[in-house]
Amino acid sequence: MCGRSSLHDAPTNVLERFRLPPILPGFKPRYNIAPTQDQWTLGLDRQYAPEVKARRWGLIPSWASDPAIGNRMINARSDSLAEKPAFREALERRRCLILADGYYEWTGKGKVKVPLYFHMKDNRAFAMAGLWERWERGGVGVETCTVVTTDASSMASAYHPRMPVLFDLDSAERWIDRSTSIGAAVSLLRPYESADLECYEVSKLVNSPANDSPDCIAPAVPGEDDSSLTLDLF
Repeated sequence: MCGRSSLHDAPTNVLERFRLPPILPGFKPRYNIAPTQDQWTLGLDRQYAPEVKARRWGLIPSWASDPAIGNRMINARSDSLAEKPAFREALERRRCLILADGYYEWTGKGKVKVPLYFHMKDNRAFAMAGLWERWERGGVGVETCTVVTTDASSMASAYHPRMPVLFDLDSAERWIDRSTSIGAAVSLLRPYESADLECYEVSKLVNSPANDSPDCIAPAVPGEDDSSLTLDLF
């Protein structure tokens, strides 16, 4: 599962790869992006040109009668994308990248869960596999997205059995390319095994979406009592 992410620096390396301006319009540093909040996504517009757009996290299928279904669609399992009605059409037509420079995962047994922050060793931005949809009723529309997950890598599996699909930039281009077949796109959805991904324990401040500051990504302080901070998904 991927239930939190960060994007606190403009993802210059990804934007330049897709020949886009290195600054996102209206960009603000985010240290604790939670479901129902906006994610920066990169996909192709109607002319097949790369474009960056903010979309709400939690995919609402176009056929859904109740938009609250998006609260349960923050992640999409890579092994069932082609079969699930909620994701099947988006897999064919609306693949995107979700831009991040870190994501959080919780590890531990029972009620005691410790948050970990996963990021690249050089702190560069990366692209997570995503899908997006447009939902509209009564003249009101919203574009939403979901993060595609896969089995955890050999490193990440020590903490959690799942992880978001992280792309190198070559695979990122192939994922959003509409000429890439569904089979070829699905074959890209593999655990990220490169040695440049690392993680460390952070404070339970990240448990609450109300907290969104550099303190969320700061290494946990040994002996600090934050046991009262329970995990709140939204």
